[in-house]
Amino acid sequence: MDYKLEYKKWLEGSFTDEKTKEALRQMSEDEVKESFYRDLEFGTAGLRGILGPGTNRMNKYVVARTALAISKVLKNHKIHDKGIVFGRDVRHGSKEFEELSCKIFAKEGIKTYIFDDIRPTPMLAYAVRYLKTGGGIMVTASHNPKIYNGYKVYWSEGSQILSDIAGEILGEIEKIKFEDLEDYLGDKSFDKSVIQIISKDFDEDYYKKTLDLTLHDGEDLDKDIKIVYTPLNGCGNIPVRHILRQRGFENLIIVKEQENPDPDFSTVSYPNPEFIEAFDLSKKYGEKNKADLIIATDPDSDRLAVLGKKEEGDYFAFSGNELAYLLVEYVLGSLSEKNKLAENSAIVRSLVSSDLVDYIAQTYKVKSFQSLTGFKNICNYANIWEKTGRYSFILGFEESIGYVLSDHLRDKDGVSAAMMTAEMAAYYKKRNLSLYDQLQNIYKKYAYAKSFLTSIVMEGIEGAEKIKRIMEDFRSREISEFGGLKTREKIDFIKGYKNIDSSNVLKYSLEDGSWFALRPSGTEPKIKVYIYTKNKDEKRAEEILQALKEDILNKIKLVK
Repeated sequence: MDYKLEYKKWLEGSFTDEKTKEALRQMSEDEVKESFYRDLEFGTAGLRGILGPGTNRMNKYVVARTALAISKVLKNHKIHDKGIVFGRDVRHGSKEFEELSCKIFAKEGIKTYIFDDIRPTPMLAYAVRYLKTGGGIMVTASHNPKIYNGYKVYWSEGSQILSDIAGEILGEIEKIKFEDLEDYLGDKSFDKSVIQIISKDFDEDYYKKTLDLTLHDGEDLDKDIKIVYTPLNGCGNIPVRHILRQRGFENLIIVKEQENPDPDFSTVSYPNPEFIEAFDLSKKYGEKNKADLIIATDPDSDRLAVLGKKEEGDYFAFSGNELAYLLVEYVLGSLSEKNKLAENSAIVRSLVSSDLVDYIAQTYKVKSFQSLTGFKNICNYANIWEKTGRYSFILGFEESIGYVLSDHLRDKDGVSAAMMTAEMAAYYKKRNLSLYDQLQNIYKKYAYAKSFLTSIVMEGIEGAEKIKRIMEDFRSREISEFGGLKTREKIDFIKGYKNIDSSNVLKYSLEDGSWFALRPSGTEPKIKVYIYTKNKDEKRAEEILQALKEDILNKIKLVK
């Protein structure tokens, strides 16, 4: 793409307003290049990008083109008459993007359902199934910094679109010129009667379905457990508090500075609870109130992170894998105890998540499946099994603190995960165990699993090229060992592998059962490195992990 030519089209075009043109005039040459060297990538995660003018940015022009393309695909599939449902988070531009999208769908004669205010992403995912619409769109950039926004697209099953639908939408996007959007952007005459506010009955149904996940209650739980909760100024505040109070958890302490919606996320530089820095404020609340548990949902409340009290009084930050060990053991164990595990019960994890859960599942005679990263892939198993009846979907997770605990909705859900974590902590406290104690019990029972994840950020055009070179280097070379362990198998998912679709992922299996994977992020300018090992001896597991970490990161660093 000739970025200078595209910039000129926007600067001189009649489709751009004066405010946009003034912002374009203020750009440096580097900013022009970064904003116009390509179209903002549309994929199975939809859109996600930095806010600002340009083809490679999130703005009303890019959103309008995408909304129009989606409307055409809905018509191509003859499901446009079912309508589409919208949700939005607290971010800059979210309300405007939602309103503009609704106007475009209305002009195309497609009924749109919207909430009266912000809602978590999982509530939007459930709304698709509840309203039986053709699809859904959530305006959010999840846990990204404040300068980002995005556009998550869901299909009629209530899960995010897979590559086939994403490809169709991209094909329609490429047919639409920005100049063609002028009528949609400027015209205020459209049929507002096809835009409907979603009834409060929906919220009650979502809460009921969440409460139905309860495994233990009453005297089985110590409900005096103290919980600190932070929604990180996002969408989770009302739903999470509501569901925990419904369950009878009265000792709930809210981080006041992070309670209300704030698109600037003023108390954190990066509102991602996957990183311990996001807990700086909530830890102070926990220490002051001697809380048993600290929980955080990310800004669109589809992910959950947890800190638990250790015996010595400090807090332990559970990784996404570690919380999964606890949830899988608790959920499967409780269902088994109550004779509610069907013979065809199954769980699903992403292929870069810990395989310790496979051993836990085996204990309860539950099948474990792997998928590509992303809940569009994890929940696609539920979509398939709903039609075939082959397996019964119990839960799914990925190591990046995402969990879905039933198949009533088809995306990760921080609200139900918060409820189940609180219940689980109260269950073990009744038995004089903390979540940290229970994690140690799991390690003793199965093996000590150790994992390492790092995201190497490489921004801009040069960063994208460097990530590409790293993947090409590892893909083209046969490396016989890592950290002193021989390579057993290199699996390249670029052309798919067994029953797993194509993805830009490399995974190395090593001789002792350890593995590591390289995966460029689909939504952010970084490459992710996942390393995993397990051993009956904890010290040995730590030693292996450290040796692998040093060697693998050094090999990445040496790529020119």
